[in-house]
Amino acid sequence: MSATHEELASIVSSLAGASTQEFGRRHYHCGRLAGAEVVAVFSRWGKVAAAATAAQLISSFAATRIVFSGVAGAVRPGLAIGDVVVASSLLQHDMDAMPLYPRYEVPLLGKALFAPDARLRAQLSAAAQGFLKNDLKAAVPAAELSHFKIHAPKVIEGVIASGDKFFASAADLALLRRQLPDAACVEMEGAAVAQVCEEYAVPFGVVRTISDSADENSVHDFPRFSREIAGRYSLGVVLRFLAARAATATKDHT
Repeated sequence: MSATHEELASIVSSLAGASTQEFGRRHYHCGRLAGAEVVAVFSRWGKVAAAATAAQLISSFAATRIVFSGVAGAVRPGLAIGDVVVASSLLQHDMDAMPLYPRYEVPLLGKALFAPDARLRAQLSAAAQGFLKNDLKAAVPAAELSHFKIHAPKVIEGVIASGDKFFASAADLALLRRQLPDAACVEMEGAAVAQVCEEYAVPFGVVRTISDSADENSVHDFPRFSREIAGRYSLGVVLRFLAARAATATKDHT
C-alpha cells in the first residue's frame, strides 16, 4: 500500500513485527496489519515518484495487489471536505500527445482511462462506508470535524484525475471541469500508479479523501487536513478493508 507522509505514520505505528527497507530514498515498512502481511510506503508527491514507488513494490516485494490511499481536491459539485472517493477509473489530466494520439491517451497503451480491480474497488467502498458510519466520530477529534464542517460525509465512486499540478485556483478548477466533466476529484499520483499496475498486471485500488476544494482555499485547508485528519481516515479505511478480506478468506476456506 502507498500513502501520504501523514497517513503513513498512522499505518506504520499500527504494524506488528515491523521492519524497514530502503530503496530510492523511500522507506518500505513491512509487517502485519489486521492479520495481513503488508508493505507500507510514502510514495512522495507527483506521478514520477508514485510510479517509481509502485514499480519498486512490484519488483522488490512481489506485491500481488496495491492499494493507494491519500487526499484529493474536490472537482464534482456537491463533494465536500471529508467525503471519500473510490476510483472507478483514473486518467492523467496533463497527458497530451496530440496530434499523434488522442488527448489523455497514454501512447502505446491505447487507452486514457485505467480501471481498478472490481473486487478491490467494491471492498474499498464498503470499508470507507463502514468507517464513516461506525468509526469516524471516535477516530477524529470533534473539534476537527467541526472545523471542516464534516457532519454527514459520504462515499462515492468516480473518475479520479491525476497530474503534476496542485490545484489552488477557481479558474483552473473551472477549466478542468469543462475539459473533464466526469472527474470527481483531482490529485497528483493515482493514475500513474494505475498505469504501472496495468503494465505489470497487478490488481490495484485507489481511495481518496477530499481534503480541499481545489481552489484558493486549498492552501489553507490542505495542510491542516493532511496533518490532523488524513491519517485517521486512511488507517480506519485500511483496517476495515483488511479485516473484511481476512473474513472473506476464512469463509472461503471453511
